[in-house]
Amino acid sequence: MLTSSSKGKICALVLLSVYILAGVTILSTVTNHQQGSTTRKHLVSGRARAFDFSPSIRESSRRRKVRWCQPLRFLNDNNRPTIALASFPGSGNTWLRYLIQQATGINTGSVYKDFGLLKNGFPGEYVVDTSVVVVKTHEKGPAAHRGFNKAVLLVRDPMQAIQAEFNRQGGGHIGFASPDRYRIKKGKYWEKFVHEQTMKWRDTNLDWTYNFTNPTLVLFYDQLITDLERNLRLLLKFIEVNVTESQLQCALERREGIYRRKKRMINVDPFTPQMKARIETTKREVYALIHDYIDNENNKNENEVTER
Repeated sequence: MLTSSSKGKICALVLLSVYILAGVTILSTVTNHQQGSTTRKHLVSGRARAFDFSPSIRESSRRRKVRWCQPLRFLNDNNRPTIALASFPGSGNTWLRYLIQQATGINTGSVYKDFGLLKNGFPGEYVVDTSVVVVKTHEKGPAAHRGFNKAVLLVRDPMQAIQAEFNRQGGGHIGFASPDRYRIKKGKYWEKFVHEQTMKWRDTNLDWTYNFTNPTLVLFYDQLITDLERNLRLLLKFIEVNVTESQLQCALERREGIYRRKKRMINVDPFTPQMKARIETTKREVYALIHDYIDNENNKNENEVTER
């Protein structure tokens, strides 16, 4: 027969077990909620894609003031072409979207939903239709081409683009990857990243140049830097938007904005001689093929004018 003392000890043990189980349940719930909050699903071309909040939201969690040349608006014209603004990541796509919005006052769209950009000047995030003037995409292949009547392909030097994308993944849209990130797994992570991204840079640019069969305008990032006015005029003509001279000049005056990563001096070049050699070989191959495409298109246009 249990004494009153024994009964008290048993009750205490039961209560302690209940408290422990409750604590484990609460901790598990909180952990699962935190894990679930970092990744969500959204659809791109009918496929579910995970959306990672972490890099761009860290640097865009607070609103940044953007001085627009004119209020931004959506279009209401179903007869317009749907135009892709295609590029390999790190090629300056967001900066070019910013310039287009400054010059036209029309929102640009995206096949992605970046909440950092959505909060800071890009209300057209995740809009893929004729209400936006162009649609950002880094995708390639037939599914990525589907639904687009035209494409603007933005091409950047692969070494610069690869490092810009590495910085974006480690520091957000305008931040920088920490030096320690280059040394992960004794540099093997960076080495693998460079190799994979070099091939992706090649495939993305050649896919939109040769496999997309509708009209395509190729712009080079370096030429935007050295002669922005000429290239912006070419772009505006191609996307079929008329702007006044004052609108264009305003866009040129505000070219920097907040969406172009500032240069940062680093003490050590992260690219080894072997990496540079492989990248340079790939760059020459791709640039030669792109210039062949541009020359052929120019010849076609000249022949059409002559025939008329």
